[in-house]
This record gives sequence, structure tokens and C-alpha cells, in this order.
Amino acid sequence: MGQNARNPVKATEMTFVVLDGLKELNGVGVTELAAHLDIPKSTVHSYLSTLEQEEFVVKEDGAYHVGVRFLEYGAHARKRKDIYEIAKPEIDRLAEETGNLSNLLIEEHGRGVYLHRGEGNRAIQVNAQVGTRVYLHSTALGKAILANLSEETVDGIIDRHGLPRITPNTITDRDELAEELGTIRERGYAIDDEERVEGLRCISAPVLSNTDTVVGSISVSGPTHRFKGEYFIEDIPGKVMEAANVIELNLTYS
Repeated sequence: MGQNARNPVKATEMTFVVLDGLKELNGVGVTELAAHLDIPKSTVHSYLSTLEQEEFVVKEDGAYHVGVRFLEYGAHARKRKDIYEIAKPEIDRLAEETGNLSNLLIEEHGRGVYLHRGEGNRAIQVNAQVGTRVYLHSTALGKAILANLSEETVDGIIDRHGLPRITPNTITDRDELAEELGTIRERGYAIDDEERVEGLRCISAPVLSNTDTVVGSISVSGPTHRFKGEYFIEDIPGKVMEAANVIELNLTYS
């Protein structure tokens, strides 16, 4: 959830509660959704009917689903970000060159949002896709961004979202995270050692504007059995930081 509105519209809030429930349950009938949300069936039906009328929800075989019309809005929001068009070729190149999974992430409302993903010929499938939101502290991508935000901003993000444990390796202590962010600033890249997905390691570098404002981060990730030794400590960090530098130059001069 974002910042609290001064005068929130309850009907709008409820619309998104219903939509979140549909997404969470991956398609559902009125009765089951009402029970899941603890909302009267008549209320749920009214919202679903209106959303279906406006073509944001579809009904298939008796179950309601989030409609693909949202893609239009997502595509518009993504295209509005300069970093997407500029970084996309480098993300795809990283994926092809390394054979792994490459990513572009931005921060919005204190969460990380994947804007683009590139898949090499050895890329593994993970539980995230374009548009997926993640906790910043649990990923190399997110930590690369946090390391380049002010201490006040980082504290605000933690106050709002906390430091939930995603895997046994997730950093959940403020002081430990602060120390980690300092290390990231010194070496120029972040490491995710099975902190969001067990069995997965990731190297990420921030993308900065010409005023040193962080605008996003990029990464390459792969399985722990492949991401080890010199390849993980030197080769991948070098490639990721080089790509981040190219993106920064293109952001500045394009």
C-alpha cells in the first residue's frame, strides 16, 4: 500500500481489494471470493459485475479472472519510464552473453517492480515476471537501489514495509542491512545469496542518473551450482557493472 490518502474513497479501495483477491486466488467464483475477503456476497457480486462491464474482469466457466485490459495500462506505465527503452537492449544482451536470467528493476512506493527480463539459453524459471513487486531488502536488485537512497528514505521504506523474512538467508535486521548497504556502495554492486529464492544467486548494479540519483538496477541471476567461484565473484559483477555504465551513458546522452 502507498502513502495514506487524506480522504480515501472507500469504493475505490474496495475495488482493489476485490482485484487483489482475484489475482491471489487465480480465478474464483463469487461465493469463494466473498468468503476469502470476508465481504458479503452481494457486495462482491456488485463489484465484479461492474468490473466485468468495464472489461477489467472476465468470467470464464463460472469463475472470474483479472482481464488482460490491465496490460494496456501496464504497458503505458512501463513505456513512460525512460530507463525501460534504454536498458532493454543491454538486459537482453546480458542474458544472451551469459546464458542466464537478466533483470531490470525500479522502485515505486517502496517496493521493487520488474520492468523487463531477458532469458538466456540456460536461464532458470523463477516465481517472478514483469510487473511482479518484491521487497527491496530481499533481492540484489533492491539492495542496489537502497544503497543509493538517503538514510531517511531507506528508514521510511522499512517503516512502511518492514523487513519480512522470505528465505532463511533474508536480511531482517536494520543494522545488518545498513552494514550491507555500506558494503554495496563501496564495491559498486550487490549480491543476493539465496535471499529471495532458495537455490538462486544474483549480482546487481545500480543505474544512476547524471545527478547520481538512482533510477533503477539491473542484474544477472542463476543457480547456486553455477554461480560460484571466480565466475560469481569477478566475471558476472564485471559484466553487470559494465552494462549499467552503458545504460547510464545512454540515459545521459540519448
